Amino acid sequence: MLYLKGGNNLNLEERIKMFKDVFAPKSSEKVLFMVDKPHDDIVDNPSWKARRELANDWYNSFKNMGVETGFSVDMFEFDATGVHNTPIPKDVIDRASKFDLVIAMTEFSGSSSFLKMCRKEGATTRCASMPTVEKRMEDTALRANYSDVQVYANSIKKLLTNAVGAEVLFSTGDRLFIDLRNRVGYADGGVCRKPGQTINFPSGEGFIAPYEGKGDEVKELGESKTAGILPDNQHGDLLKYVVKNNRIVEVVGDGENADEMRRFFEENDTRRNIAELGIGCNPEAVVTGNILEDEKVGGLHIAYGMNTQFGGKVDSDTHIDICFPKGLPAAAQVLTLINKDGLKTELIKDSQLRYDLLR
Repeated sequence: MLYLKGGNNLNLEERIKMFKDVFAPKSSEKVLFMVDKPHDDIVDNPSWKARRELANDWYNSFKNMGVETGFSVDMFEFDATGVHNTPIPKDVIDRASKFDLVIAMTEFSGSSSFLKMCRKEGATTRCASMPTVEKRMEDTALRANYSDVQVYANSIKKLLTNAVGAEVLFSTGDRLFIDLRNRVGYADGGVCRKPGQTINFPSGEGFIAPYEGKGDEVKELGESKTAGILPDNQHGDLLKYVVKNNRIVEVVGDGENADEMRRFFEENDTRRNIAELGIGCNPEAVVTGNILEDEKVGGLHIAYGMNTQFGGKVDSDTHIDICFPKGLPAAAQVLTLINKDGLKTELIKDSQLRYDLLR
């Protein structure tokens, strides 16, 4: 099910207010807009072309701000990687790292590369990664009150840090337990003002890497207890993944999509890792099938693949989210956090985030 709003994109005044609230660019700073471009076998498409046009529009709005505030703005195109979170070439990252603020409006997510760039020792760069962003989001998630979103995201961060496990009941009847021992939560509340910060914009989520049972941790904590069935809404057919010890061990389903995912996991074993439990908390976000926004809707998303960028132990060539908002064939009906003190917190009920617990 898709939820759409009525097409009132931000005007220049509203857009500049958002830029100031989120990015607070200062005099003498250098701002860079980055877009990836099609090449060779990576072909263009209408939404990608529209994104590059949106980037140019934002670039011009930023230039108007820069004249008034005293910062400079540049734009840079680079060859698309072709796969979400495949590492961006070093020369591209090196160029971006010379700027104070980077806004990346790309077709393929480079968030993992931008995180490493901004967290490198001595880095002075902050970054907003905006893969697959669409202009229509100016009428939805980008319109959010990011002061409120900050509060919600930080509250989720605290709840996840205090949890040792999570129980998920899906609308399909499937259940999944996620082991959260020895991990801390993170928040992306939509503020990117300090060196080293990286946000996924539009923002609004709290998230955590599950315990994978790797390396020295196993001696103390044993194998990961993450296990159950993970449904996947993203391939037309509803697929189901059998999960044991925090890994996808089997794809349940017939047909071409199921076979494709079996090949996908066989090509690189690290892709099987359950990488993230995330809770979206942007009240203005809507479900459209675009994961950048879908994962910010008040509800659950779970990712597989890489999670070293936020406290996990598995590096991979990809990080892919599956979203479970109300209305999809597999929604997260109930999410219960099991706290360190043994008490339980029902954070999602009837497929709706309990915003009342986050104030």
